[in-house]
Amino acid sequence: MSVSFLQRPNAPSLAYRKQDGTNKDLPTVLFLTGFCSDMEGTKAAFLAEECAKRGQSYLRFDYRAHGASEGVFEDSTIGLWKQDALDVLEQLTKGPVVLVGSSMGGWISLLVARDRKDRVKGLIGLAAAPDFTREIVDKANNEERALLQSKGQFPLPNDYSDKPYIITQNLIDDGEDHILLEGPINIDVPVRLLQGMKDADVPWQKAHRISNALTSQDKKVYLLEDGDHRLSRPQDLELLGQLVAELS
Repeated sequence: MSVSFLQRPNAPSLAYRKQDGTNKDLPTVLFLTGFCSDMEGTKAAFLAEECAKRGQSYLRFDYRAHGASEGVFEDSTIGLWKQDALDVLEQLTKGPVVLVGSSMGGWISLLVARDRKDRVKGLIGLAAAPDFTREIVDKANNEERALLQSKGQFPLPNDYSDKPYIITQNLIDDGEDHILLEGPINIDVPVRLLQGMKDADVPWQKAHRISNALTSQDKKVYLLEDGDHRLSRPQDLELLGQLVAELS
């Protein structure tokens, strides 16, 4: 499954990997990565193998300014990354899809599922992190706030890389336009939320906040006592595979 590129007029090209399944009765699984992550991670690769075993179509991609895709990170926002996901959904898939969103991808997945009810059959959130831009501001120290005001951005330490995240005022402002947890999330398809209780990035209580906001009557929260933010242990992946099969 080689890397291909979705060319778009007036927008950065998006890198993706697509595998066509043999069982056309199964929905396509679409994986959405986290903030500053890419489609080559453990969970994305696991789903590629899992879907291949089941004869299920599968698609993973990099948002603009992520992985192998084009784009400038400092120019990117939640709304633009949501548009990337919508373009991939509409131009590279057909029929029903099951969305699997990791961290920020959980936020994007919720936005896509809300806006494309005709295409989304189910949703799985892995340490889903809606509204995280607001939380970044709430946790910012005085120096970071001063840089944001004077420079329009500040570096945020990254526990997963030596390179810090660059948080821009534009990202924060746009995040406010996509806040979900202040009101009902109008999604009526089955939703499964996996959340580690030792997640240092997303408080485990957030999974319950998402569940309570969802209008869906078919929703379940799985709290993994020793799970961290990555949710990439063998037992985490096994549960993910089971839930993909359940929602398919």
